Amino acid sequence: MTPEITALAITAASIGFLHTLLGPDHYIPFIVMAKARDWGKLKTLVITSLCGMGHILSSVVLGFIGIGIGIALGRLEAFEGTRGGLAGWALTAFGFAYLVWGIHRAIKNKPHKHLHVHSDNTAHEHDHSHTEEHAHVHEEKDRKISLTPWILFTIFVLGPCEPLIPILMFPAAKSSVSGLVFITAVFGVTTLATMLTVVMLTSFGLSFISMKKMERYAHALAGFAIFACGLAIQFGL
Repeated sequence: MTPEITALAITAASIGFLHTLLGPDHYIPFIVMAKARDWGKLKTLVITSLCGMGHILSSVVLGFIGIGIGIALGRLEAFEGTRGGLAGWALTAFGFAYLVWGIHRAIKNKPHKHLHVHSDNTAHEHDHSHTEEHAHVHEEKDRKISLTPWILFTIFVLGPCEPLIPILMFPAAKSSVSGLVFITAVFGVTTLATMLTVVMLTSFGLSFISMKKMERYAHALAGFAIFACGLAIQFGL
């Protein structure tokens, strides 16, 4: 391994870690959706992994194609910027739509009281919620037809890893093909590992926090968090 490749490998690992950690869009959508939709640990791990791999591989494939057929770096960066903007707006739109749906669900699920009179003329009342009443009946069906993971996957495939091609792949390609593959792998593994670590650790921490009083608004809060994430990406907040 040449000194140049060694230096690039350290740079790739550093950039992969910081790029992911400083980009909340890499983990917040999975954390809030896992909490709102009650995903188990395995499901959260699988969905985050698939979205992360799609996010990384879309830039890797583009970078290899660009280097292979000699597309100018400026054109690749312009294309990455364009699809990055589209991904940001797609995340914003998804968050807003989920927020609206969550608010509608919260209003529909507003608890109310029912009065029951028994044969002995005793009466009592209890809190009642229509949405929760039907939750168990449709739970399995909802899980089977849920489009949320696929929407997230599509958004993450559309979103580029901005520093990968110009900072890592092009310099590595000047050394050797094996060096290019190695540097790309270092960046990809570090990025994915950081995503999974943040998502799983945060989700584990949240599991100890009781949100019973806020459960009704869980979907709306998740939508707001994703919507805010999208806006932060678009406007550099």
